[in-house]
This record gives sequence, structure tokens and C-alpha cells, in this order.
Amino acid sequence: MATPSAAPLTEGPHAFDVDGLALRYHVHGTGPVCVAVPGGPGIAWEYLRSEALEQRLTMVYLEPAGTGDSGRLATHPHGYTRDLYSRHLAELIDRLPVPRVHLLGHSHGGFVAQHHAILRPDQLAGVVLYESAPATGPEFGAEAARMVSELAERHADDPHLPAALQAFAEIPTISDDESTTRVARGIIPAYVASYWADPERWSELQNKIRATYISGLDEHGAPDPVDDRAALPTLRVPALVVAGRFDVICGVRWGEELNSLIPDSRLLILENSGHLGHLEEPEAFAEAVAAFVAS
Repeated sequence: MATPSAAPLTEGPHAFDVDGLALRYHVHGTGPVCVAVPGGPGIAWEYLRSEALEQRLTMVYLEPAGTGDSGRLATHPHGYTRDLYSRHLAELIDRLPVPRVHLLGHSHGGFVAQHHAILRPDQLAGVVLYESAPATGPEFGAEAARMVSELAERHADDPHLPAALQAFAEIPTISDDESTTRVARGIIPAYVASYWADPERWSELQNKIRATYISGLDEHGAPDPVDDRAALPTLRVPALVVAGRFDVICGVRWGEELNSLIPDSRLLILENSGHLGHLEEPEAFAEAVAAFVAS
């Protein structure tokens, strides 16, 4: 059992319990409160840290259930649905000494953030959908395949390309923490637009990524699909959509579709970024998010 934090927004690590499950989060920075949800599912929170944002906002980085140092469900690696993640988010937000927070979700964390904004808008002052998409499925997969093909054409002569493509090929075979971590590290060249010009700059990120295998199935072994296209036009939470021009997974096509579905949303295209714009264009990313929060 984790011990609840006495001061929920003090700098550093914190823990709280939900239904006997120990969840952890980390607080860094100062300013308005923004809760951040990492991607994957299963990628540990550290990669999502943004020092530029922390100079402007109080960032609360959640380690979702089953990820990093947070507890595992009895049905692990199954059962980590968006409904579960949203309920845990609600518990965390209720513990914070502010009436409402901004919520930032990256990649799969974006799927969670938009689901939470639809279900529990009264907890939120705004939502940042960072490299998210309105739906997954065959069309989503086909677009990713097209973007990876374009990436391969741009870097056909680069010696790092075969390993990156092999990592994508291994995604369907992921079955444990070791293979999840290996693939998460292996696809970094495809996720970072500037990797190819300076691979050494990104070696530390690759080596430090931690990942947990999460199946994407519910506790009964059924898929937990994403399709928010019908609900997003009813969203009444202010929204900022962020997409990297060269993101091969949740890129501009999906950012534009999110922006078209959500009433009065804002769209930021990071022109020199892939899937990790907060690291590739940190100031542009932080300025846009902070301006959105301030407004």
C-alpha cells in the first residue's frame, strides 16, 4: 500500500492508492497545474518530461497503472482500458488542491486524455491532445504504414534505417517487458525527425526508455478500441491539438481531423518534429502550451 502524499503538489515523487492499487506521480515546475499522461501504453513517464514547460507550469507526471513504478492489476497485462485510466485520473485530480487542471496526453496518453475530457469535463480547464488521433483501426494502421514508407524513402541510404524498420516489424510480436522495451528503444529513429542528422544526441534517450508490456485488451481479453469521432464534436473543454510534421504514428492527418471535430480547438503543427516535439522543438512546444493554459 502506498502512503498518500501530505502535500500533493510539492516537488518530487508522490504516491496514492486507488482500490488498493498503488499509483505514482511526479511534480516538477511552478505555475498553473497541468497533469501529463505518457504514451504506449506502458512507456514510463521520464521521456515526457519537459524542462521548458516546467519553467511555466506545475507539471504533474502520472505513472499510469501497470507502468513504471505504479502497481499492476491482478489481470496484468490485460485490463488497462481507457475507462480505468480515466477513473484513476479522476482520483488523482480530486487529490490536487486546485479546482480544475489542464490535462496533457501524449500518443496513447492522448487517447486517454480525450476520453477523460469527454467523460469528466468538469475536472478540466483545458486539454492538450499531443500526437493523438480520433480513432484507431485499419485506416490508422494504413496511414502509419504510408508514413513509415515515406520515412524509409527519405533515409534509404542511412545505416540506422534497417534497425528502425526491424523494430516496427517486431511490434506485432511484443509479448513481455523485454520485447516492449527493445521495440520502444528501436523505433526512436523513426519517432525523432532530427535523429538522422545527429544520432548521438538521442542515444541517452534510447538507452533510458523503460517500458512495460500492456496488451491493449480488457480484463476479459477483448480489445479496447478507440473511436471518439462521434463524441468529440460535443466536447466542451478548450482543446489544443499538437502534431509533428514528420510523426509517423499520430501525425498531421490525425491532428487536423481532431481539430476539425472539436469545437473551437487550436492546432499547432511542429514543422521540424516527429513524435517527440517536446524534445525536438522544446521552446515552441512549451510556449504554445503555456499560452493555451494562460488563455
